[in-house]
Amino acid sequence: MNKNISLLLARIFFAGLLIYNHGLNKFLELWPFNDVAISDRDLFGLGALASVILFVLGEFLAPIFVLIGYKTRIFSLFPIITMFFAIVLVHSDMSFGTWEKALLFLVGFLMIFLMGPGKYSIDRN
Repeated sequence: MNKNISLLLARIFFAGLLIYNHGLNKFLELWPFNDVAISDRDLFGLGALASVILFVLGEFLAPIFVLIGYKTRIFSLFPIITMFFAIVLVHSDMSFGTWEKALLFLVGFLMIFLMGPGKYSIDRN
């Protein structure tokens, strides 16, 4: 039972913080479409709009599904990949303090990916 409560708390903590601190801002930049807000977000060479859509998927939509425990292992991959690229592409030449949060999110979602959602989730495994 303690494992399941721990997994629930991990899902609430990591997904909730990622949604609130990062994903919601990116979602609000995307909807309604705001050219000025997203024009500097072209980090992958895909174009600003495509980059923001990927950010919203990795930092807002996928964590919502992780939070409720639906297809948790699949949806936890999106924040893992997003945080990996945030560390490597955005923060790699900066001090540890600037990419520390991204590393914590990466490890948290990796833990959720490896252990699954637990009993207190929609998937219930």
